[in-house]
Amino acid sequence: MAWDESRAWKKGRNNQKLYQALLDDAATAPARNAKRKKVVRPEDMPWEMSRQGLLKHLINEGMNTRMETVDAYMLIIPPGSRSGKHRHLAEECLYVLEGRGYDLHQDCDVEITDTYHWKPQDEVKRYEFEAGDVIYIPPNTIHQHFNASADQPLRLISATNRIYKACGLNDLEQLEDAPEYDPKVVLTAELVEKLLRAKEKTPA
Repeated sequence: MAWDESRAWKKGRNNQKLYQALLDDAATAPARNAKRKKVVRPEDMPWEMSRQGLLKHLINEGMNTRMETVDAYMLIIPPGSRSGKHRHLAEECLYVLEGRGYDLHQDCDVEITDTYHWKPQDEVKRYEFEAGDVIYIPPNTIHQHFNASADQPLRLISATNRIYKACGLNDLEQLEDAPEYDPKVVLTAELVEKLLRAKEKTPA
């Protein structure tokens, strides 16, 4: 037999009920799911001032909902401002709820062998959008969202597939922070209102 496998397979004395654990987990799923939310109310959706910008989390694995595979948040960009700039392996789609603006996308050349490497391409593409549009972000694309209005907030709903993270592919890298981000500032309702009323010059 190849590689002397016939002498190797009987080695080891460790005994674990791993298959039984799968059965037990499946059997307890109905009771576990009965305690999870199928409807999430606005007051139960956490706010976060993140490096990507002002977020209101709609569905996240930390929120005890029935959703197993999708993470979604609302990104609110103040007038004349922009989101952070980041890149991730998971593809993403964003629905434009309110406002108008544009995206800057930069594709990357990727090499996955024993190690993982990515290199930005030279071309940066610009995509205009308005309320009602859907924006698609391909895997491994560096991207940033800009609010083109000087007096109206831009609201986007972002959805990504959580399965990437479950497969060990949670490749997420922040390349630039949103202008409003300050790790020392505590997010309050008053600060949210102030951000949404802020008027800045439209980014170049």
